[in-house]
This record gives sequence, structure tokens and C-alpha cells, in this order.
Amino acid sequence: MMDGVDERLRKQLEFALEIDKEKSIFRQTHLSGHGRNENDAEHAWHMAIMAYLLREYSNEDVDIAKVMLMCLIHDIVEIDAGDTYAYDPENLKTQKAREDAAKERIFSLLPLDQKEEFIALFDEFEEYETAESKFAHAMDNLQPLMLNNSNNGGDWKEHGVSADQVYGRQRKTALGSEKLFEVIDGIIKENIQKGSIIKE
Repeated sequence: MMDGVDERLRKQLEFALEIDKEKSIFRQTHLSGHGRNENDAEHAWHMAIMAYLLREYSNEDVDIAKVMLMCLIHDIVEIDAGDTYAYDPENLKTQKAREDAAKERIFSLLPLDQKEEFIALFDEFEEYETAESKFAHAMDNLQPLMLNNSNNGGDWKEHGVSADQVYGRQRKTALGSEKLFEVIDGIIKENIQKGSIIKE
């Protein structure tokens, strides 16, 4: 298929084609305006643009290119592992094992140096310790919340999500951006009042 293409470039192109599958992994979140479910690639693209736009609200100075790349690659593993809904306790138990296996298979399609680079970036995102990973996670939390709020909290209603569950996921947003957490807190409170989120 790729006669005459050197091994490094062939691997890079194979990886580029493989990640096209991310467009077929659909999430629980719906597009704004009561649209269809969004896919992982749309979610990642949206997060990356938001990170650049909102970078001034990060608690710490960040390498914004690194944050954006984290946003773009963080769900590639779901090509194999599938999407794990934030409020699904059973699937959350096996999420790390599924994603670790997927990480090894998918990133191994790349030349070794790029495999190691992408795995290190993915692991940094998951470990939630650096300023970049905290701000990338803030985007991962804010983006679906914005969409859900734009749809009158339809996804929260559908799954019977409680205030404790939403705050449990969203509290860590403050580690990346206290300012954005203030916005999130206001959105959650509005949705509790409207009955979209169950008050406990």
C-alpha cells in the first residue's frame, strides 16, 4: 500500500489513520441545541480550542501547546477502551486497565520516540499533578458541563445524576482554574434549582 515509504513515515501514517476511529466513539453528552451525541474527536477538538481561549484563567502559567496536545490525545485510548461515562461506577472500576491496554496497542503503532512521547503525555494527564494536566482536566470537566447546560441539563436528567455526583467530578476543576470553577459552581446551582440535577 505504501511502497517506497520509509518505515518511520509509514508508522506515522498508520497511526494517523488509526486515530480516525476516534470519530466513531460516541459520548453520553449531546451537542448544543439538543443535537446528537458528540463523539470523542469533537470533544477533544473543543477542549483544545477552549484551553487556548481560556488560558488566562489557569491558576498557574502553563505551556499551552502542551495542554492543547493533552486535550487532543487524552481520549484516543477510547478507540479500544470505549467511552466511560463519568457517573457509571461499574465501568469506572475497570477504566484504568482497559485504557492502559489500549494505550500500549495504539501508541505502539508510532515510531518508538513518538510512542514514548505520547504515552508520557497521556500519563501526565492521568496523574493530575502538573499545572498543564490540571488545566487540561479543567477543560475536560467544563466542556461537557457547558453542553449539558445548553441542553437544559438533559443528560443529567436522563441518568438521574445527583448534586454530589456532579460536584464530585467538578471540584478538581478548581485545581486548574479557580475562576472557571466559580462559573461551574454557578451552573450547577442553577441546574439544581431547575431540577435538572437531583438535590440531596
